[in-house]
Amino acid sequence: MQWLEITTEQAGQRIDNFLLTYLKGVPRTLIYRVLRKGEVRVNKGRAKPTYRLAAGDVIRVPPLRLPSPKERAEPGKRVVERIEESVIYEDKHLLVLNKPAGLAVHGGSGVNYGVIEALRAARPEAPFLELVHRLDRDTSGCLMVAKRRSTLRAVHEMLRSEGVDKRYLALVQGTWPERRRSVSASLRKNTLSSGERMVRVSDDGKASTTEFRLRARLRGATLIEAAPLTGRTHQIRVHAAHAGHPIAGDEKYGEAAFNRAMRERGLTRLFLHAESLSLRLPASGERLRVSAPLDDDLQKIVEELRLDIEKQND
Repeated sequence: MQWLEITTEQAGQRIDNFLLTYLKGVPRTLIYRVLRKGEVRVNKGRAKPTYRLAAGDVIRVPPLRLPSPKERAEPGKRVVERIEESVIYEDKHLLVLNKPAGLAVHGGSGVNYGVIEALRAARPEAPFLELVHRLDRDTSGCLMVAKRRSTLRAVHEMLRSEGVDKRYLALVQGTWPERRRSVSASLRKNTLSSGERMVRVSDDGKASTTEFRLRARLRGATLIEAAPLTGRTHQIRVHAAHAGHPIAGDEKYGEAAFNRAMRERGLTRLFLHAESLSLRLPASGERLRVSAPLDDDLQKIVEELRLDIEKQND
């Protein structure tokens, strides 16, 4: 049994995130299980995963069995190298990488490892590396990782107060109307009996707004820019589908015939890319703007569809 007292530097973070960092190597599913069962205690009481720690809190952590090396899959050398090659900005406090599509941001739910585990494997000497936010597994693009806890807290506060401007590129079905500049629809997260996570538009959901801007009209599709003003799960995907223009390659919220037509053109993934982000760096106050170009496979689809519409208009 371990007893841990939270310091001022550790305060402010959720208990699940604290335990994931402190108990490196313990499976995410096990950490959430002991929280759910009340085996982890805060000031002698049960705590939900979302509980935010305060300085002076005393946490009781039960003995936990670590998986053996044979049971625990580690990121391979090529994955680690790929993550290091994906870094597009770095200073002493923050780094931003162009997350590859198909790689989860963290391990868990049947995934042995993700971006953050690969980054820690690449930099074993780094005292602190934590995800600032998340991207869906099939979404590529700008992903922030904090190198100091104070940076993590500061950027989290910016995210809550709309101090971070995030822009995504998405290829959607049909002709997106020029007049539609935003979608405001409350979203509710549900878990199906199979364990699959789904998000629905619902009056009793959480308020959510996404701003959209037309970037290019293409053959049977539109390239749009999306700026989520709130950070709900699958927000852009659900709002685009709610507007009648689902994202290409979206097997969960998309349209089967459109997805099939895009697969025939070579699209093998969700066409959603975190193109850029902008924020004031907490340490210096300077404005940081970072962008990640579309992957070659996505750019190829855009060029083909643009060429098709040009031929159609000739």
